[in-house]
Amino acid sequence: MAEPPLTSQIEHVVAAPVSIEVNARPIPNFEPRDRARTRFGSLEYRSGLVLTSPHRGFGGLSGFRFLDTKGERFLAISDQGTWFTGVIRYSGNKLAGLDDVEAAPVLNAAGRPITEKRLWYDTESLARDGDLVYVGLERVNQIMRFDLSKGGTRARGEVLQTPPAVRKLPYNKGLEALVFVPKGQPLSGTLIALSEGGFDADGNLIGFLIGGPTPGQFSIRRTDQQLISDAVLLPSGDLLILERKFSWFTGVDIRVRAIPLKSIAPGAVVDGPVLFKADLGQEIDNMEGIDAHFTPEGETVLTLVSDDNFSMLQRTLLLQFTLAE
Repeated sequence: MAEPPLTSQIEHVVAAPVSIEVNARPIPNFEPRDRARTRFGSLEYRSGLVLTSPHRGFGGLSGFRFLDTKGERFLAISDQGTWFTGVIRYSGNKLAGLDDVEAAPVLNAAGRPITEKRLWYDTESLARDGDLVYVGLERVNQIMRFDLSKGGTRARGEVLQTPPAVRKLPYNKGLEALVFVPKGQPLSGTLIALSEGGFDADGNLIGFLIGGPTPGQFSIRRTDQQLISDAVLLPSGDLLILERKFSWFTGVDIRVRAIPLKSIAPGAVVDGPVLFKADLGQEIDNMEGIDAHFTPEGETVLTLVSDDNFSMLQRTLLLQFTLAE
């Protein structure tokens, strides 16, 4: 989506760690026009929240990862170079609110907020490998690595060495999704980096395999003019890619595609089925983050978050769906 100019982008930075209040309003129905409907493609709507805060630094959520297996403790990042941590509160299996929320600046190797350096604020993507967390910065197309065992969100980041083609991605359509492949999966140990709108010669979206057994570049077939906004890897071996399309005439719509991880290799062009689609007829906004957790009953629960661009015309949404088998 179109973003505010730089002058307004840097107005919402957080200078030091601070506890903040986040208010939550329930979204009882994903499609207000048909309140009885809960199934949308392969997803079953569980619940959702509209999040607001009196703290001016809250918003712009562009990456989201759970820190536990219960879907409670989370780490999020805004495109203002800000960490958010907290706990999701449930009522039964429905979202009820956020507790213990803290905002903190993303720090560089010198222990200073990365936002002090021009353009080093557009933190758009987030991946986790245990205590190691990777953050993608879109405008400078760099990746930073943080060891959360060294102070949590006070940890200092180091710039990761990446292929030269990563830094050649478009200025505002660069690194938008990061996924780390754990042990037991194909490409174990690889950091998968996906561009929002970097295209190969055939107009497909560019992805990178960084580290791991087979580093290289691949492509994701682009259809319906969609652009990538985030991704999550399931234990089943499916890489779920969250995509969105924006038009000033039709607004925003989103979808989730499943790409088999085993199909990804250097030089490959990968594709997969669409599991879910939604538009402004449903309760969506500029959805930019996706993660998954798994219930004791064996359900796969997907959590989606939106980036409000710090605009009064947009909302910060937290949505949860069950993936139907």
